[in-house]
Amino acid sequence: MTEPAAHNAGRDALLAFLFTLVAVAALVHVDINLPAVGHLGSALVAVTFIYVPVFVAWRRGEYIHDYGLHTEPVRRGLVTALLGMLVFFPIFIGLYFLFYKVACDTDMLKLLPLKGTCSRYAGLAGFHWPKLTLMSHAGRPSLSGEFCAVQLVVVALPEELFFRGMLHGFLEKRFPPKRRFLGGGVGLALFLSAAAFALVHIPKDGDPRVLATFLPGLLFGWMRSATGSIMASTLTHAGANILARTLDLMFLR
Repeated sequence: MTEPAAHNAGRDALLAFLFTLVAVAALVHVDINLPAVGHLGSALVAVTFIYVPVFVAWRRGEYIHDYGLHTEPVRRGLVTALLGMLVFFPIFIGLYFLFYKVACDTDMLKLLPLKGTCSRYAGLAGFHWPKLTLMSHAGRPSLSGEFCAVQLVVVALPEELFFRGMLHGFLEKRFPPKRRFLGGGVGLALFLSAAAFALVHIPKDGDPRVLATFLPGLLFGWMRSATGSIMASTLTHAGANILARTLDLMFLR
């Protein structure tokens, strides 16, 4: 890629992120619930993550397919997602227990978990199977098919299209990785896209703990770079959200 084209990719990545950050900061406070839609603010955030790449692709004379919105190569994407889950998810589970053990047993750190969480956490002794349902019901915590579908289609896919498909792709054009690990670029673009992913989570609750999403953001960005598609990162992203929900249902009373 020529230097001007690479520079434009960096510029477009910055402008798209700044616009989206402002939009998300406003939309997450739209506290309206609609039938068949749910929380309107969250739905509009998902729409933003989809339509910003669509608009940018149109302005640049590109196709949304260029931003990784495809499944090819299917086998590589599925294998990458599977290996990512096998490696990352056990680490995630270990960190889950470590976080609550350290935070809830240390007076100075008890403010880190959500209010009231430590009193509900009983560790392995409090294990109980989560209730499985087809649809979610208010006031009745369960792991529902509806929740899993929403995590895949409404949460993971739009976020992956924006942050990995478009943003990470642009950043790799502007800052080509000097090193690769198993085919995925490791460099400034990976760290910048993961940082942007973490920062955009702050406006919802203003909770600095969401900056921990920087770490899975690194994994998702590597997957995008290694496969050329957002399929692996989307599946792993959704799986991580479902895993987090499952752990809470299992170990929080």
